[in-house]
Amino acid sequence: MRAAVLALLLPFVLPAAATVRDLKIQVLSTMLADNAGVGEWGFAALVEVDGRRILFDTGARPQTVAANTAEMKIDLAGIRDVILSHNHGDHTGGLMTLRRNLMTRDPKSLSVAHVGKGIFLARRSGVFAGNMEALKPAYEATGGRFVEYDKPAEIFPGVWLTGPVPRRYPERNWSGTGTIETAQGTVEDNVPEDMSMVFRTAGGLVVLSGCGHAGIVNTLEYARETIQKASVIATVGGFHLFPLDDEKLQWTAQKLKEFGVRNFLGAHCTGIEATYRIRQLDGLDRKNAAVAAVGATFDLKNGLNPGAISH
Repeated sequence: MRAAVLALLLPFVLPAAATVRDLKIQVLSTMLADNAGVGEWGFAALVEVDGRRILFDTGARPQTVAANTAEMKIDLAGIRDVILSHNHGDHTGGLMTLRRNLMTRDPKSLSVAHVGKGIFLARRSGVFAGNMEALKPAYEATGGRFVEYDKPAEIFPGVWLTGPVPRRYPERNWSGTGTIETAQGTVEDNVPEDMSMVFRTAGGLVVLSGCGHAGIVNTLEYARETIQKASVIATVGGFHLFPLDDEKLQWTAQKLKEFGVRNFLGAHCTGIEATYRIRQLDGLDRKNAAVAAVGATFDLKNGLNPGAISH
């Protein structure tokens, strides 16, 4: 009888949650550059995780990531998946150049673009008005397809996308100058589609962000609630902290400390001063809190390497 009961229950036992074993994130576009590449107001990173390669964002200018990877002798051909953290041109500007260049050698290169729900809503004002309205048909004309997410999703074992992040805390980490067309009418564009990449590891979470327009605290808390209730090994990328005043930076640093953040690699819109303040307020040091340059890396085995000039 007991064996029969167990046999009935076994099919419904949930499998253990997957974790990644090997992970390396390398910055391909950001403002600073040292031994290789050029800097720009943009962001892109190459993710190498358990034998798979993924491109996260594509930089601002059409040629920057293509030129930087050529100089660093990184070949992006064969990477199928690209993550676009949000609609802004400083994260999507290199997509078409990279797709067209790479597909001449491998048609599947960058053929699947993962995006958050809301990225295709019409923007009629602001710096990036009409950006995705032009990019979507151009990308699809090459045979590329978009996959849209409205909630957290595991795209590969241990590799997650947050989807749009709820704004529990009032982190206004966006410009406030644009508008967006929704079913409820025209509203302020708070970049509702903003999403981050999250990696489950045996030691905790690693979070990769493009701009963090949803707020770094909102993003980390949401990841810990929906993906893994664990401390945060590292936060990497842009977090739009550069305009924050001292009071907001202190609050942010306190929340990061509560989440157990042990490595902080601030690129793009994080801000140099903001990164140094986070380091100071959270009791981190130059080995685990730094400003990223082009070529900067974080990996599970060796930790953080920000580049020669960006400590």
